[in-house]
Amino acid sequence: MSFDRRKLLKGFAAVGAGAAASALPAEASPPKPEVPPDAFGMLYDATRCIGCRACVTACKNANGLPGNLYDPPEDLSGDTKNIIKVYDHGKTDESYVKAQCMHCLDPACARACMIGALQKREFGIVTYDPERCIGCRYCQVACPYEIPKFQWDTPTPVIVKCELCHHRISKETGKPMPACCEVCPREAVISGDYRELLAEAERRIAENPERYWPAGSPKIYGKTDGGGTQVLYLAAVDFEKLGLPELGEAPAGYEAAEIQHTVYQGFIAPVALYGLLGAVLWKNRRSAEKKEEE
Repeated sequence: MSFDRRKLLKGFAAVGAGAAASALPAEASPPKPEVPPDAFGMLYDATRCIGCRACVTACKNANGLPGNLYDPPEDLSGDTKNIIKVYDHGKTDESYVKAQCMHCLDPACARACMIGALQKREFGIVTYDPERCIGCRYCQVACPYEIPKFQWDTPTPVIVKCELCHHRISKETGKPMPACCEVCPREAVISGDYRELLAEAERRIAENPERYWPAGSPKIYGKTDGGGTQVLYLAAVDFEKLGLPELGEAPAGYEAAEIQHTVYQGFIAPVALYGLLGAVLWKNRRSAEKKEEE
């Protein structure tokens, strides 16, 4: 017997959201996310970026993804974890921007994942476990930055997103070595201890306040946006024009968590069915992987 997974998941989402809407308190105060003590992060300064895309190629090489500098991708995809885009609105209003996972302090993708395929682990990095993923793609719906991508063209598809090269650990520091940061000729993107990166961003603003947006009161995007992110941005152009949404200070994962909790409390049957569906999809994936190996 066959079934339409898209329609089934859409039905679960609709019913769960309806239950959540009736059960959520009228006024809720989301708790402020805490910065992990070992938080590792990234700082991207768009005013230093020259658009060479060396970071894109380095990322692909470090993560075994197809593509090269001479055939640059246009956007994030199942084959691309980070990308350099161009915002151009006249000579006085143009900028490059680097897109990749923001590694939120309260990640909506992890909150939305009922199976725990996405979790915030060591160094505060939001990592992905394909062995747990059932392909529901709720993470894609939940992410306010539209970062997670799904591999549609493979027999055993997975979710693809930046994981700050957590598999590359430096012998000197014992921390990840993001390939994109290693190759940037202008240090437009750097990585390290989150608190040190925040201090570096504040130092750059203090030294050249006229260089950054908005004029008169430069902002570090990610310091409080969406509850805070471990990837920080500086730019000379309005962040919304660069594709970074205006989220306020409410944690990105708060709404996803409230809906999920309501579904668990008030809709035991659909959750049980969701679990059964997950088991079926997991079994099918393992069978497909076995056939592929043979």
